[in-house]
Amino acid sequence: MTIFSLTNLPFVFAGLTALALMLYAILDGYDLGVGISLPMANEEFRDTSIASIGPFWDANETWLVLAVGLLLVAFPAAHSAILKALYLPATLLLFGLILRGVAFDFRAKVKSHQKIRWDWTFKIGSIIAAFSQGFMLGIYVMGLQYTSLSIIFAIFSGLCVTAAYALIGNAWLVMKTSGNLQLHAIKNCKRAGGLCFTGILAVCMVNPLVNANAYAIWTQPPLVYVFALIPLVCFGMFVLGYQVLKRLPLNNDAGSWLPFAITIIIFVSCFLGLALSFYPYVVPNTLTIVEAASAPESLTIIFYGAIFVIPIIMAYTALAYYAFRGKAEGLKYY
Repeated sequence: MTIFSLTNLPFVFAGLTALALMLYAILDGYDLGVGISLPMANEEFRDTSIASIGPFWDANETWLVLAVGLLLVAFPAAHSAILKALYLPATLLLFGLILRGVAFDFRAKVKSHQKIRWDWTFKIGSIIAAFSQGFMLGIYVMGLQYTSLSIIFAIFSGLCVTAAYALIGNAWLVMKTSGNLQLHAIKNCKRAGGLCFTGILAVCMVNPLVNANAYAIWTQPPLVYVFALIPLVCFGMFVLGYQVLKRLPLNNDAGSWLPFAITIIIFVSCFLGLALSFYPYVVPNTLTIVEAASAPESLTIIFYGAIFVIPIIMAYTALAYYAFRGKAEGLKYY
């Protein structure tokens, strides 16, 4: 284990935790976005929308469990500090996820005239889960401090993350559906994209002002010239995405996958930007990766477990997406 020496293990686990969080934001983000954008006036649209995420949504949450688990076992001090500050919004997040899970199953079992209630529950649970994640991100950016200013920013962050999930959710529907529902998703993509762009721009402006480490990273040459590529790529993808959406749908549904692919690049760019802003801290300006890490012996044991479990998760995720590729159809219950 030369590359993954004992001194490198904290950074290996920081990378794995970050990877799990990023995959969760992308994968569960799109199915949360589908729930957020659920068209309540059209039952056929709702059925097809939910059918498009049916085989995937539950497994997507595995990445959140993995991320929290890695944080707990590899960085227990950071886990304690972060969850202590985010206890209430984390509880709200779990409540939203529970509502989604219950509603997803119950809508398939109740009488047809009662299904609308559980569709509303699914939509509300999706909004709660997305907003709470954005609120937690806002508090984290503000240094895990609760002040009037940080709460206002966290609420704004919650709205923007909700818009970001709506963006990737509708991009997913553009790829997975056709006809009028696809046109509906294209229109929603444009709206959500504008709100998402505003939110990202606001975080880019606020983060260096409240985080001295971020200010240093994004202003000191020579690496700043390399790091500047990240926001340039991100904002460039918004321009490209809007141009693509203006031209869809095309004959034979060509290019319908492009909005989803472009949105993934936006998400990855944002995540890389945030990771760089806080590196090498796990708890902003308080605990570094090395300071928060478990004992080297513990990390070694966990490492061998991680290299066994993570490929399995990736393999069954890839298999599920391959098996259920193609356009979604309306749900049928027997």
